Parts: sequence; C-alpha cells; structure tokens
Amino acid sequence: MIKVVFFDLDDTIADTTRLAEMARKNAIENMIRHGMPVDFDTAYSELLELINEYGSNFPRHFDYLLRRLDLKYNPKWVAAGVIAYHNTKFAYLREVRHVRKTLLKLREMGLRLGIITDGDPIKQWEKILRLDLDDFFEHVVISDFEGVKKPHPKIFQKALRIFKVKAEESVIVGDRLYSDIYGAKSVGMHTVWFRYGKYANREKEYREYADYEITDLLDVPKIIEVLNSGKDDSNKEVHADR
Repeated sequence: MIKVVFFDLDDTIADTTRLAEMARKNAIENMIRHGMPVDFDTAYSELLELINEYGSNFPRHFDYLLRRLDLKYNPKWVAAGVIAYHNTKFAYLREVRHVRKTLLKLREMGLRLGIITDGDPIKQWEKILRLDLDDFFEHVVISDFEGVKKPHPKIFQKALRIFKVKAEESVIVGDRLYSDIYGAKSVGMHTVWFRYGKYANREKEYREYADYEITDLLDVPKIIEVLNSGKDDSNKEVHADR
C-alpha cells in the first residue's frame, strides 16, 4: 500500500529550466546596458561555462564572469546582473502544469506528500513559498542541508525515516532519470519518470529504473490507484483520463 508520494522540485513542481535561462539572459543584457563592453553572445557563453564549472548555486557568478572576460571589476555591472536575475525570477516563477490539481487529488486520496530535492535550502524554500505550495508537503528534504545529494541512497533513506515508511510504501516522481529515478530505485522505492524540461530526452541509459513514464502530472494519482490495487503494470506509459 502506497502511503507517501515524494516529488523532486525543479522541473517537477517548479518550472525552473526556462526560468533560469531567461534570468541569465536578462542579467547579461542588463550588464551590457549599464556599460559592460562585451557582446551578448560572448558574455552569455562564458556565463554558461562558468555555471557548468562552478554549479548553479555558486554565489559569485557575475564577479567571476568579469574575470573570465578580462575586465576590471566593476560593482555597477555586477549589481546590474544581480538585479535583472532576481527580478526575472520573482516575476516569472511558475509551477509546472497541473501541479496543484495533482497535489489536491493525492491529498484527497489520503496520501502524505514530501519533496526530495538537491540545491541550496534557502533557494529551494524560496521557490516553494513563492508558489504557495508549502502547505501540501509534510516534509522537504534538501541535499545541501542533509549533506548528501541524489542519487546517493542516504538522502532517500533519510526521507523514508522521516516519514517512518518502508521504501515499497513510497513513490517518487522526478524529471531526472539518474538522480531521481536511479537513486530512488536503488533503495526500493517505486519510480515515476516525469518527462519534462531539459532532461526529457537525456540519461536514457537509466530508463530501465523507471517503473512508469508520464508527461502530465495528472497521471500520478492513476499510478497510485494501480499500485494500491495490486495490478502493477510497471514500465508502461500512463495516460490519465483528462
């Protein structure tokens, strides 16, 4: 019997891939608008390389960008980038289509809900709170707070201990085949790959670890009904009645 449904956050609950791209582009445009003497394509390409090397949570992207461009440090340009980046995030953060309907349905079914996500705790909580979704989730497990990232089994085991449930009594829904699906399957959780965002066609070598594949979150309640009926039809795409 399924008791808990866990969700990843980025590109599963919060639509963040397009948001991050838009915010970064707006930041570069604003830096150039305020005098940074570099063309957009050069600056944006360097920023993407920097993010790939240092990670998206690195706090000094724009400072390091100036170094990479061989420019003298200018706090005005850095401030212009920070302002545009955060203004875009605040204005355009959206939840993934059908998130709220799905969470309401799962709660009506008597299921407990949680989040297992990688990232900076403050940034991740900011997304949840700005989307006004915090009341749906009993617990939120965040890698940088726990000291372990997905797909390491310890973060999934930690979440199961918090909810006091067995792995087979839980389902995880996530967009990453490697970190979400492979990781959760390694501890025995039921897995639902949400084919969405930039990872919709990546990491296919881990596809075998997905019990179900979906493209709409409204399919999740139907999967829970199948699992709880004992008629498990794993490794099938599910399409809920709309």
